[in-house]
Amino acid sequence: AGILSVGLGVLGIFLPVLPTTPFLLLAAACFVHSSPRLYNWLIHHKWFGEYIRHYREYRAVTLQAKIVTLVMLWGVIGYTAFGVIENWWLRGLLGVIAVGVTIHLLHLRTLTPEMLQLSQQCLEGGES
Repeated sequence: AGILSVGLGVLGIFLPVLPTTPFLLLAAACFVHSSPRLYNWLIHHKWFGEYIRHYREYRAVTLQAKIVTLVMLWGVIGYTAFGVIENWWLRGLLGVIAVGVTIHLLHLRTLTPEMLQLSQQCLEGGES
């Protein structure tokens, strides 16, 4: 289940209707109980590690992550809705999904420099 969740999380990077964060958090929860080695790999992963730790510790993401996510979300959904799909109800569904994801993302806290510094100190101290 953890490996499948990582795979779905990676797909979510490229498919805006598939959420990345919940799948990566699910993978971490699966690995923490089943495989300390895979949990450690995921938490210290080059691309996902900091993202997962910050979300778990502070329920926050960086401002850059918010901006990139929103630009990609609206770009891909906008292109799909108006360049690919002709059904009005599918366009509406994509719009509702985009608005929902946007609202959720904007309600997340933005990572502050203090949070980053504390997280780095915890990581250097061996805690995670």
